[in-house]
Amino acid sequence: QVQLVESGGGLVQAGGSLRLTCTASTRTFSDLNVPWFRQAPGKEREFVATISWSGGYTSLTDSVKGRFSISRDRAKNTVYLQMNSLKLEDTAVYYCAAGRALTQRAADYNYWGQGTQVTVSS
Repeated sequence: QVQLVESGGGLVQAGGSLRLTCTASTRTFSDLNVPWFRQAPGKEREFVATISWSGGYTSLTDSVKGRFSISRDRAKNTVYLQMNSLKLEDTAVYYCAAGRALTQRAADYNYWGQGTQVTVSS
């Protein structure tokens, strides 16, 4: 079982930055692909970014390209989502997940964190 814990969320003004962290409880995490999803009130959970187990492949959804980046430190069992130039529409609960899949479908991932709230104000 892989337990994931997100941190780093908070309240930030539009144009500001936050760095989200996803930390895992086991070393198995370093062998898994790790996506970030987000869910705004009344909306479906949507894909934001993903990184392969090695860190050699990353993908971002179009709406965050040029503003967000994803990286990982395998030695620290941690994945980061750096969010710059935040917009009001980035407000959501952000979740990290982990699994063998490398897709943008939430249903393909077995392990999930509890989520961290990101609120962007004007």
